[in-house]
Amino acid sequence: MQTTIAQKAQFRGVGLHSGAAVRLAILPAPANHGIVFLRTDLDHARIPARWDHVTPSQLCTLLDNGQGATVSTVEHVMAALSGTGINNAVVEVNGPEVPILDGSAAPFVQGILEAGLRRQRVPLAAIRVLRPVEIQQGEAFARLSPADHLEIHFDIDFVDGAIGRQEKRLDMANGSFVHELMDSRTFCRQADVVQMQKNGLALGGTYLNAVVVDGDKVLSPGGLRHRDEAVRHKMLDAMGDLALAGAPILARYTGHRAGHAMTNKLLRALFAQPDAWEWVVLTPAMESRLPGAGVLPAAASLAPRPRQLAVA
Repeated sequence: MQTTIAQKAQFRGVGLHSGAAVRLAILPAPANHGIVFLRTDLDHARIPARWDHVTPSQLCTLLDNGQGATVSTVEHVMAALSGTGINNAVVEVNGPEVPILDGSAAPFVQGILEAGLRRQRVPLAAIRVLRPVEIQQGEAFARLSPADHLEIHFDIDFVDGAIGRQEKRLDMANGSFVHELMDSRTFCRQADVVQMQKNGLALGGTYLNAVVVDGDKVLSPGGLRHRDEAVRHKMLDAMGDLALAGAPILARYTGHRAGHAMTNKLLRALFAQPDAWEWVVLTPAMESRLPGAGVLPAAASLAPRPRQLAVA
């Protein structure tokens, strides 16, 4: 069955790249609505959260409605929606960028679970991958191959000793996103921060909303949340970018040094090949293997948070 959020969840923070104050709200939507962003500062301009509305952007995923309205850095909130099993929602935002909050998807997940989920008694269809589809750029590649539920396998390799080479595989069933990935933060090198800010990016970035490394050192207070937090965050990003398919994907995603742009190109390659995928109406057994299945009990294990979440 399709699912929406039970009531409004609200968030406040700053845009990672713009540094501007941002308010965002996730609201219920009817069945078969999908995820749609509304720019409340632009007369509620609608921006569908779909792969074919992604436009090239530096360091994040940016959606464009083709009529002048855009919203960027959508990957974390999209991962949270997918990871909690929400298929239909309106995401209101009062500016061109989603708030970065703590740099992970955890505040979004916590807000969603506190607001609750509502089943909609309408069958849920998914995209089943029938044969491998792959995109390569130099040494990097991203691939979708057949599987009966979503699996993610990712590896990265950085010269900085604080990151190095990391690899992780996850079966995304049984709330794995909530238990394993949601709290992993975006990361960058100190030298890249300086360069980005010279270019007018990362103006809202701080040591509190990103993991910043310099060689072997982690500069962010408190260090890492996980030894392999960097690769976990890349998996989180992939989850959010795959959610732009517009429906759950039944496939194994493999990413090697991949990023936002490559995952979007992978979706475009998939949908350009009609024989590589099919629609399938999910049975209860198939639904039980989706990323959001069974996450509601996890809400009890989350630390209590106010409905209005704020990050300085």
